[in-house]
Amino acid sequence: MTRRTLAMGAATIGLAAWAARQLREPYHFRGRSVLITGGSRGLGLVLARELAREGARLTIVARDDDELGQAAEELRSAGADVLAIPCDVTDAEQVERTVEAAVRHHGGLDVLINNAGIIQVGPADNMSVDDLRRSLDVHLWAAVHTVRASLTHLSRNRDGRIVNIASIGGKVAIPHLLPYSVGKFALVGFSEGLRHELLRYGVRVTTVCPGLMRTGSHLRAEVRGQHEKEYGWFATMASLPLTSIDARRAARQILDACRRGDAELIITTQARLAVMANAVCPNLASDVMGWVARALPEPAGPGGDVTRTGLQSRPAWTEPLTALGDRAAVENKEI
Repeated sequence: MTRRTLAMGAATIGLAAWAARQLREPYHFRGRSVLITGGSRGLGLVLARELAREGARLTIVARDDDELGQAAEELRSAGADVLAIPCDVTDAEQVERTVEAAVRHHGGLDVLINNAGIIQVGPADNMSVDDLRRSLDVHLWAAVHTVRASLTHLSRNRDGRIVNIASIGGKVAIPHLLPYSVGKFALVGFSEGLRHELLRYGVRVTTVCPGLMRTGSHLRAEVRGQHEKEYGWFATMASLPLTSIDARRAARQILDACRRGDAELIITTQARLAVMANAVCPNLASDVMGWVARALPEPAGPGGDVTRTGLQSRPAWTEPLTALGDRAAVENKEI
């Protein structure tokens, strides 16, 4: 078989898939039952607000009961039908009970958004094996648990949706975010493979890989190494408009991709360029990341192994640079 024949075959299959997508009925969230992990603050709360405006019936899940209560109160005051359930999504039994409670309350489950996450900032020298395990627990195994508990319900009407919020850090390993990248790379692999397996059941899986978003999560980041310097570069990059995207814009893009049933969404031009460069010229891209790593703060001594939050690591000089991110932290209940 010639290359030309293979190319024509691939083009034909691609055209047929595109045509099939155009013929599908538009997917609406109104009246749909949507479960969001990590839904009490940050991007999860922003997604919940957008879905509430579209008339979805929401289940928001997080570990902190007080934060959940505040988020649920806000959403209900806007007219949303909201069930708030405290749950540690790394615990399979808790996840099973949570999904069953959501199904009982809303009469089913149509959309699952795996958004729960943590971010650990600092040099690899100041990270431990437990940090890697914890990232895998939160980013990979929590998604595995929610999918396994939800699949029967999502496939019932053959139009279920799963959205896995990964990261550009799951496509390109970012210096000083090693545990985070490990967990997100694992989630990307799970999510992409899952899509292939679940299409036969009418369930469409969308893998979302955003660049930096102004959600306010920089203040919740777990910082190691030279704490103030590590916080400084990360919080600045996560707040400036040239290097980060407004969380509401990102949330709308995510919901549009879910609506269409897209396989993948990469958010921000910078993130798309990074993925492209890594695919086309991986050696050069790796060298560039090595230069970036050398420009970041040096590892610290034993004191650098202590974890502090971004808020605890915050030096005064960063405040003018993180104003937009700090405003987002207030809006999205990260403070």
